[in-house]
Amino acid sequence: MSLSQDTTVFITGASSGFGAAAARLFARDGVRLVLAARRLDRLEALKAELDVPCHVLVLDQRDRQAVAQAFATLPEAFAKVDVLVNNAGLALGLEAADNADLDDWDRMVDTNIKGLMYCTRAVLPGMVARKRGHIINIGSVAGRYPYPGGNVYGGTKAFVEQFSLNLRAELLGKGVRVTVIEPGMCDTEFSLVRFKGDGGKADTVYAGMTPLSAEDIANCIHWVAALPPHVNINTLEVMPTEQANGGFAVHRS
Repeated sequence: MSLSQDTTVFITGASSGFGAAAARLFARDGVRLVLAARRLDRLEALKAELDVPCHVLVLDQRDRQAVAQAFATLPEAFAKVDVLVNNAGLALGLEAADNADLDDWDRMVDTNIKGLMYCTRAVLPGMVARKRGHIINIGSVAGRYPYPGGNVYGGTKAFVEQFSLNLRAELLGKGVRVTVIEPGMCDTEFSLVRFKGDGGKADTVYAGMTPLSAEDIANCIHWVAALPPHVNINTLEVMPTEQANGGFAVHRS
């Protein structure tokens, strides 16, 4: 399955990981791409690699006004966004709640929740007016299964799932699809960011097992987007074969 070359796909967090891998996959269909992230050098390198029309956008999605301005001033050829991939997000720290950094909590809430809301709100009126479109939100299994240290990160991803399901209910009959994709362990820059550049700590997360790759999740993103318009994948949970929910923990004195 592939998308029409008339399709415009807007990807946040496009400079690395799932976002960059998804851009490469969508480019095979010949679509138009809007690549948004904070690192211009990486965006420009990705644009040079892809043989499709690309608009590069330096964007910090935590900035509500900047998001509104970015969508309102897209070049005419890219202005009618058909697919929004809300991919930008992050985890910071693995400390217990009683010892966590409030700045880390704020940044996760501002990026994973508020930034996703701002981008969605900016693109939805056009989709509804055209009676077509697809919002693809990147959640996480952390929003469904708790683990020590996942406090606020898991909470933000639980929001992404519930927000996506509520959008589905509200957009019924308006021709706009909504999907939330919830990956498990993936070997991207995720853990490097979580541990603030500590490569040793990041490497231990995936030691002795085979995690998902950015390309694995990009395949999921592309698949749900390329399905016929009458088919909506509500929620897609994806884990490595060597990861599973471990059940309840019990402390015994």
